[in-house]
Amino acid sequence: MAEHMTASAVAAASFCGCTFVLHIVSIIVAAWRCRPRPVESPVVLPPVSIVRPICGLDNFLEETLRTSFELVYPTYELVFCVASARDPAIAIVQGLMATHPQVRARLLVGDDRLSHNPKLNNCVKGWRAAQYGWIAMADSNVLMPPDYIQRLLAAWKPDTGLVCSPPVGCRPIGFWAGLECAFLNTYQVRAQYFADTLGLGFAQGKTMFWRRADLEAAGGIGALGAEIAEDAASTKIVRTAGLRVRLTEPPFGQPLGRRDITEVWRRQTRWARLRRSCFPLYFAPEILGGAVFPLIAAGYVADVVGISVFGTIVALSFVWYGAEAMLAKAARWHLAPLYPLHALLRDLLLPALWVDGWIGTDFVWRGHQMSVATDVPAP
Repeated sequence: MAEHMTASAVAAASFCGCTFVLHIVSIIVAAWRCRPRPVESPVVLPPVSIVRPICGLDNFLEETLRTSFELVYPTYELVFCVASARDPAIAIVQGLMATHPQVRARLLVGDDRLSHNPKLNNCVKGWRAAQYGWIAMADSNVLMPPDYIQRLLAAWKPDTGLVCSPPVGCRPIGFWAGLECAFLNTYQVRAQYFADTLGLGFAQGKTMFWRRADLEAAGGIGALGAEIAEDAASTKIVRTAGLRVRLTEPPFGQPLGRRDITEVWRRQTRWARLRRSCFPLYFAPEILGGAVFPLIAAGYVADVVGISVFGTIVALSFVWYGAEAMLAKAARWHLAPLYPLHALLRDLLLPALWVDGWIGTDFVWRGHQMSVATDVPAP
């Protein structure tokens, strides 16, 4: 069999072997770091401010915001931020504040046009109003466990400049929400924890936990407007300071509810365009993500050596996606019977998302038209 191997077949076999090894190693790392387990509470529990920007009515919004009031922590405050007085989410926040008077909470309304990023603009007033020296900025659709703050503090090390948590998709309804889980969990969360383990951690805006003095030393919250995405700006600020972005273990959930294909595609293209704009050198290798190209390479090698192409691809697909399913099971993430189909469809879409990331510039976030183009005029 070896005598039939051409140079191109050897290269294809090497590529396939390397990608499979990296895939399995990343799964082992993510399974270990994302496994459910109790957190060891830090000895020192400083007061913490939690800033939650809100824009519109997300699925499960009342539930995700309610978890803010149910944290088991000695001293913390909640600062809810809404840009428009007409936002329908205001009534939900006010109702939760009324039913949890024991928790210090405020609702701030107003739009500070600090940057092109409407989410950051919404957070500005909350950051400035926060009373404490540790501040968590958390999206409205994040489910906070009772020990949310303890987990953030436990991830903080002497060389840390920021603690984050990528979203883990949970409670999907329908086929397309299952597809989004395949994107979020066994692909993006896995990749982020593997990168973090290699010392290449980067911020994810769902939860960003700052020591206030660190961001103020870098220019304050306005410095996050240097990039169209506040998490990209955060990553660059932390790395410039010689510090690291670290991740909570395990990550926090985001209940999805029902999704359609348009919502999933727009979210993924938005993220792809932002990654390409802010970190082009890191984005470029993403074309090799997923199983498509390793399986094509394996099929080519099988054809050269004279064994079944179909059988080879099926067998290796079972290994690739079976390992992902084991990760989801180990981390207790959503795992549906249709997962292999969701994962395969995800991987077939990845090359198209990569191309779109390079050629696309504009996107819509919660009704706001945005662009990654560098020549957009200042606000």
